[in-house]
Amino acid sequence: MMRAPRALSWALAALAVAIAGFAAFNWAPDQPVEALAPRWAPPPSTFVEVRGMKVHLRDEGPRDDPEPVVLLHGTSASLHTWQGWTEALRGERRVIRFDLPGFGLTGPAPDGDYTLDAYVRFVIAMLDRLGVQHAVLAGNSFGGNVAWATAVMHPGRVAKLVLVDAAGYPLAPASVPIGFRIARLPGVNRVFEFVLPRAVIESSVRNVYGDPGRVTPELVDLYFAITVREGNRRALAARFAQSPPGAMAERIREVRAPTLILWGARDRLIPPEDGARFQRDIAGSRLVVFGDLGHVPHEEDPARTVAVVKGFIAAK
Repeated sequence: MMRAPRALSWALAALAVAIAGFAAFNWAPDQPVEALAPRWAPPPSTFVEVRGMKVHLRDEGPRDDPEPVVLLHGTSASLHTWQGWTEALRGERRVIRFDLPGFGLTGPAPDGDYTLDAYVRFVIAMLDRLGVQHAVLAGNSFGGNVAWATAVMHPGRVAKLVLVDAAGYPLAPASVPIGFRIARLPGVNRVFEFVLPRAVIESSVRNVYGDPGRVTPELVDLYFAITVREGNRRALAARFAQSPPGAMAERIREVRAPTLILWGARDRLIPPEDGARFQRDIAGSRLVVFGDLGHVPHEEDPARTVAVVKGFIAAK
């Protein structure tokens, strides 16, 4: 009569040991920015005070450029995603990139506001801080959402617009990175503020590449480091809750800036159909699709994608 309870006790004990072992092996508490900066923010990185945050910034190229190129990264990414484009552009253009609130080494917003309006206000504050009146504004994924929303709300500040697999319409993904799924699960996302298997990060990055074989260990190191930056995991959950996809979709038609749309045909998070929809909704826009690339084509193949951008921004 006692065998079943005893067996259950052993099973529960084994489960507890397994959970404890998993947690110990994958223990990844928040890291202060001071611990991460030596590797991930060497020169030309700087930190500037904007809206109560020390914003991680790289500002390169000629300072007399009347229309600098400003690059906005996507969810859970950082300014590093634009390294290839920056290297190609900074010889002739001023190139500005920074980690958005809640991401990269900038970290959480002090007021906890991660609405789309808040991100637009932040971008304008950064432009003001850097003395930029007009910019070529480019953004990927959520950064693309912020970019076109900025062009709608502050049309006088955006000379041209580049949307790279941009968010904006209600999502209908074929596949969502596991890291994003975890961030949306109440309770579970709190656990993952302390426990984070490297495999979760690697799987998430591979998920957004058209060719997962291009994902290197060094790239996974970067994405892991910026994820465990103090406060970023909690901020990610808040960002998903406060700025749902499609919140301003009806205003996309208000974009008046000349617009180039780039898309990876293998994007499984925001499908290529959304690129075609942007082209229909933004008058005079041009769409270029890269058949073998995924959700971050600018990172996966910077040389091929920036070549199209160069022609676009040089055109009168």
